[in-house]
Amino acid sequence: MTKQSFIRGTMILLAAGILNRILGFIPRITLPRVIGAEGIGIYHMGWPFLSVILTIITGGIPVAIAKLIAEAEAEHNETRIRSILKISLAITLSLSVVFTIACVLGASWITSHLLTDSRVYYTFLCMSPMIPIIGISAVYRGYFQGRQNMIPTATSQIMETLIRIVMVLVCSYVMIPYGIEYAAAGAMMGVLAGEIGGLVVLAIHFKYDKKASPKAPIAQIGTNKTNGRLSNFRRIMRIAIPITGSKLIGASSYLFESILIAQSLAIAGISTSLATAQYGALQGMIIPIILLPSALTMSLSVSLVPSLSEALARKDIKTIHMRLHQSLKLALVTGAPFAVLMFVLAEPICTYMYNQPDVGVMLKMMAPIAIFIYFQAPLQSALQALNKPGAALINTLIGSSVKLILIYWLASKPEMGIHGAIFAINVNIVLVTLLHWNSVVRLLKFRMEGSDFGKIGAAMALSGLCSYIVMYTSWTSTDWLRFVTSFLIGFIVYLLFITVFRLISLKDISRLMNMGKKIIR
Repeated sequence: MTKQSFIRGTMILLAAGILNRILGFIPRITLPRVIGAEGIGIYHMGWPFLSVILTIITGGIPVAIAKLIAEAEAEHNETRIRSILKISLAITLSLSVVFTIACVLGASWITSHLLTDSRVYYTFLCMSPMIPIIGISAVYRGYFQGRQNMIPTATSQIMETLIRIVMVLVCSYVMIPYGIEYAAAGAMMGVLAGEIGGLVVLAIHFKYDKKASPKAPIAQIGTNKTNGRLSNFRRIMRIAIPITGSKLIGASSYLFESILIAQSLAIAGISTSLATAQYGALQGMIIPIILLPSALTMSLSVSLVPSLSEALARKDIKTIHMRLHQSLKLALVTGAPFAVLMFVLAEPICTYMYNQPDVGVMLKMMAPIAIFIYFQAPLQSALQALNKPGAALINTLIGSSVKLILIYWLASKPEMGIHGAIFAINVNIVLVTLLHWNSVVRLLKFRMEGSDFGKIGAAMALSGLCSYIVMYTSWTSTDWLRFVTSFLIGFIVYLLFITVFRLISLKDISRLMNMGKKIIR
């Protein structure tokens, strides 16, 4: 079995994450042109409910598996590793079967009463079989992450994305003559096909990993109470339940958010079809653009849990500080240019991607807050790895409560509408990030240099100014040329200034490029 270092594991997931985000934007760009904003709204309306179910089933189990297997790996205890995996699979499969049956039987009532648009029915039915598939995949990914082998996760994600790209477009195109609701359901069938492909890849990796892993000594089995099934079950639950609770608050908030937005827009006098279209624009167009640069922060977050858990088991506080500082600094440095360029170039981005320049207002509202999203993910993973998932739970609960109150208050005002909902979402992102930061600082006495934040802010301002001048100065009548040049100039200026400010050195860039070549080989 191949085990990677923290940085190399992160780079593998980063490479896969960037590739997946780029490939994933093919259907995101083309699908709105096939089924329209209203179809995108129908397609996305079922996700919040599915997200709640998947959070209950898989919310904390992958993190628990990764943490416990990393600890067992440090002790070279193969017996406990296998026991943890079997128990996790049993829990996930049992819950998956129950919820899948419940979703199929209750689909009509759920889509009519909870999701506020009965046209979501067929999309919801196509979603239901994904529950056990995603659940099992999450267990296997947690297993490989615990062994600090990120290659199976990366390859399965790539396969899932490739299949999804083709099948989403094919199925939605085939179904469009039957109506928007059938086209949205066809797109969901494409997602289901991708999830099946990703699980098959993970199963193949596990088959070969099982052959390569050393077998547990017979003397170990049943001789130590801590290796027993009941003990491992308790350990999994002790970690998984608080994490699941924290994520469940976020998922439930996502569900209530979708319901509240629809109801608040109705109070504001907006029709159901227009409200669905606006929700589709927000969730299907703007949020994916905002999350595109988060490939690095998500990769850092996944690698951070086993790395910090292993360091915590050794009581190596110095390594914990170093890893956390690496993650947070990289998240800021890499996310900042995208945040400022999305703000400056919001309208042309939405024009060339979706042919909907009016949606650019939403992107401009969310872009400045994007940097908090990128900073938040490593902080939450650190709290989970350091046995403080309860702190993340409380922070998420506070942020979600504030968001839901603001959505109902602001989105129901005719003069604000969907923009009021976006403001509420922004407040939630900033609040939760600051609360996570406060929890980590108090726990570890951790600090980052204030000058780092100042330098990144200065680099963002200079990059944005240069990009704005190039974009909105009439040096050429070709709009797309001004857009591309503006983006490139802004990015280059940012890279030059972070090098001058020594936020990242040429040696660091060279090291990352060499590491990337090793990963490719």
